[in-house]
Amino acid sequence: MMMELFKYLEESDYEQVVFCHDKTSGLKAIIAIHDTTLGPALGGARMWTYETEEEAVIDALRLSKGMTYKNAAAGLNLGGGKTVIIGNPKTDKNEEMFRAFGRYIQGLNGRYITAEDVGTTEEDMDIIHQETDFVTGISPTHSGSSGNPSPVTAYGVYRGMKAAAKEAFGSDSLEGKTVAVQGVGNVAFALCRHLHEEGAKLIVTDINEEAVRRAVEEFNAEAVGTNDIYGVECDIYAPCALGATVNDETIPQLKAKVIAGSANNQLKTPEHGDRIHEMGIVYAPDYIINAGGVINVADELEGYNRERAMKKVEKIYDTIAKVFEISKRDGIPSYAAADRLAEERIANMARSRGQFLRNGKDTLHRR
Repeated sequence: MMMELFKYLEESDYEQVVFCHDKTSGLKAIIAIHDTTLGPALGGARMWTYETEEEAVIDALRLSKGMTYKNAAAGLNLGGGKTVIIGNPKTDKNEEMFRAFGRYIQGLNGRYITAEDVGTTEEDMDIIHQETDFVTGISPTHSGSSGNPSPVTAYGVYRGMKAAAKEAFGSDSLEGKTVAVQGVGNVAFALCRHLHEEGAKLIVTDINEEAVRRAVEEFNAEAVGTNDIYGVECDIYAPCALGATVNDETIPQLKAKVIAGSANNQLKTPEHGDRIHEMGIVYAPDYIINAGGVINVADELEGYNRERAMKKVEKIYDTIAKVFEISKRDGIPSYAAADRLAEERIANMARSRGQFLRNGKDTLHRR
């Protein structure tokens, strides 16, 4: 496993992997730091019941690399990292576990900053904060952003959707446009509010019938079956729940000219991104358009200011527009253009810093 791990690290140029164990609390965690060219690695702590330790390691590595691209493309002066904690978030949590984890983070002396993720909560972040300052997503009591992050993420998706509409239709107005929303959880519901207020027509679906009912009542949305959402007559398809909904089965059904939503990993494979590009569908890459949450918690590192954070989230519009510019400039699909945007920013910063770095505190972020 050790030789295989180092081979994996070398292939995608990972910087560091930290294995954290505390026998008393039962902590078993893996911190993966992918790249700190732009700054300390920021990425959430996910708690999950992995089948094997190898699966947990691979997930940490995959997610940390994703955060490098997400943070870079969002214009943040932050690198990419991620933690996975092995365990059942409903039964295995305890205070000692998160305090031990906080001490491991503190030991990295600022190279990694954690945050809330799947299976962890604001309360968990507050416990971690008792041991380290290198944590975001803490409560307002500790000067954090806190509250429900869904409206912030939704606002970023809304802004990105408008940029995609401008690319596809020549105008960023969503008035009169039909938007098919797959999943109406917290983020999507807040997104639907923005769309409804601008005068868009909504078609919604969700496995949660109560969520669908709320959207129908509050936004005059049309409800359809979970398998029917892909083929409805619409201008924009907004995947906001499951990943990989752009796939071999759904692509032939799509009538939308735009795909823009909050879900992660919307393309089942890169080849599906190639296919929709060839079809002329405008795709707003997922990790660009749903970056509002990480932009919001990153603002805590400057002393959280809600108005300032929302201004930064608003610029997702400009970032999506830049992705489309690169797509046309280089003749590549937008999902690949998003990666290129992130890679170019990292490469440019690496060259710039390489000229001026000196021994001392600036070496903290040297690759």
